[in-house]
Amino acid sequence: MVAPAIERGAVLLSGEGRIVAVGPDAAVPRPPDALAEEYADGILLPGLVNAHTHLELTGLDGYPPDPDFAAWIRRVRTLKAERSADTFLEAARAGLAECYASGVTTIADTGDSGAVIRAMAEQGASGIVYQEVFGPHPDQCAESLAGLQLRVAELGRFATGRLRIGVSPHAPYTVSGPLFRSVARWAKAERMPIAVHIAESAAETELLAHGIGAFAEAWRGRQIPLPVPLGRTPVAWLGDHEVLSPETLCIHAVRTDSADRALLAREGCSVAHCPLSNAAHGHGHARLSALLEAGLRIGLGTDSVMSVGRLDLLAEARAARMLAQLTADAALRLCTIEGARALGIPHEVGTLEPGKWGDCVVIQCGARAVAPEDQVLASGLQDVRATLLGGRDVYRAKGSA
Repeated sequence: MVAPAIERGAVLLSGEGRIVAVGPDAAVPRPPDALAEEYADGILLPGLVNAHTHLELTGLDGYPPDPDFAAWIRRVRTLKAERSADTFLEAARAGLAECYASGVTTIADTGDSGAVIRAMAEQGASGIVYQEVFGPHPDQCAESLAGLQLRVAELGRFATGRLRIGVSPHAPYTVSGPLFRSVARWAKAERMPIAVHIAESAAETELLAHGIGAFAEAWRGRQIPLPVPLGRTPVAWLGDHEVLSPETLCIHAVRTDSADRALLAREGCSVAHCPLSNAAHGHGHARLSALLEAGLRIGLGTDSVMSVGRLDLLAEARAARMLAQLTADAALRLCTIEGARALGIPHEVGTLEPGKWGDCVVIQCGARAVAPEDQVLASGLQDVRATLLGGRDVYRAKGSA
């Protein structure tokens, strides 16, 4: 990701799981006590970075997107309410295993069950888990904030090693302006990262711009006051409520105009781009080229299995490449080093460089005449041979060394 591909390359990892050396095999030291593995037909890459998941929803892929997004959101809430704590934990473990099997080693997840941070802590995982908070009525602000603070205090003990906890005021159609502002101020004081679903659907835009549409109707039905002020884009509305900062990950950002992108860039925000989820829900296509031209930090995310069926980050990279007419190298960077930058950890992961964590994935080679970047993008989940996290095996395909 930082230099041309190395034919017959090698990486030496320390016992602590950091990268010691990278280069041609003949030039990389091979200590006598080192465990040596060779993949003559493999391509070695930095572990992939998934900038947006909902691993607690694993197993709910039998409930595909509904053309009525507001109705689909209500369906998700109902399904979650029917799940037990044990089921959430089992789902999170299964989702984490699915990520490892796809070559992903760093994950940014949002959810409210608390199961994902537990599952990731069990595995000594790498990433950020954003604890969600909801509360569309302004009168809920104090109660919702107190509940979030209590939950973060309870789950904070799992945020050790390479695992960090953050907060996620879910979206403008589930969180009031006062709650957004209160959560943002508290997160800033506690130096916690924030993730928020924003500018995703037409219904969200209609709610904030004109107080109409499916979400507005649902709010009126529950006697919830409409957002204040109206007449704003979703991104501008977040700015009004002090949410935007370099610690803010904006999830989706499908419906942005030039002023929105300039505001996001000015505030130093990052974006989790989920092209297959956006398409599955009929939200349209985010203007990826324009977001990149604005200088934003952008990573790729899969979203949940409810949206996309399988957590295949390289499929997202292929979709992003077509959407923005990217080179294969640029598309791969979005799910490696650019994803790491989007999460604020480019000095730890995203490339194979001395000093970084030894997070690696081995992809089965295809035709030798094809550039390795194109081979990787053309690969499928069945082509992942091994995934290592800090030098530890977290996935091995059958028959691999």
